[in-house]
Amino acid sequence: MNDLFLRYIANNLPLKLIALACSVLLWSAVSRDPVVETAYNVPIEFRQVPPNLEITTAGIPLAQVRLRAPERALGQITAADVHPVINLSGTAIGEHTYGLTASQVRVPYNIQVVQVTPSEIRIGFERSLTRQIEIHPRVTGHFESGLGILRVTADPSTVTVVGPESRVKAATMAITDPIDVSDVRGAATYSTNAYVADPLVREIKSEQIRVTVTTGPIPGEGSNPSAHTHK
Repeated sequence: MNDLFLRYIANNLPLKLIALACSVLLWSAVSRDPVVETAYNVPIEFRQVPPNLEITTAGIPLAQVRLRAPERALGQITAADVHPVINLSGTAIGEHTYGLTASQVRVPYNIQVVQVTPSEIRIGFERSLTRQIEIHPRVTGHFESGLGILRVTADPSTVTVVGPESRVKAATMAITDPIDVSDVRGAATYSTNAYVADPLVREIKSEQIRVTVTTGPIPGEGSNPSAHTHK
């Protein structure tokens, strides 16, 4: 019995006593840490979205997630640690309502989710469509009398977009950022970006657009300085 005591208990006894004292102090500090609540407004994450479907609901609200934990623990997390998740596996075309509960919010260990608002969300789905649409350069300029924009070309001339079927069919063009060519005499080429006005229609591959503008005398132009716009 004495050998057992010496081998397992008395061995390194000072270090063991120090470790025990540290544990008691740590527990005491944690036990005095007040429990507090705070709320984070975070985006809802959608998982397992069927590859052939697109979400048609614009302006999906943020989820307000109220958390409860000891003040010290809660102070160590940020909104990036809070993940409300809705699983869309098996979703079909149409509108569907999904619940959002505390069990669907992923947070660090020992953090309690008290409440989630909204408690449910309604989302619409359509079949996904991909197609090419023309790029329309947006070119403006103020010129001397008799001068103006003669020709505008874009390279590439089209862009491939994807999104909900009805929205992609309604998208007639992609427009470049504005280009001011008031100082151009002859031809000049600019690198710019194109965008689609509908936020639910997106480019598959974003790339720089090279817009070449040619200016010169315009037959029949009046005698007053004028401004020309090409869209």
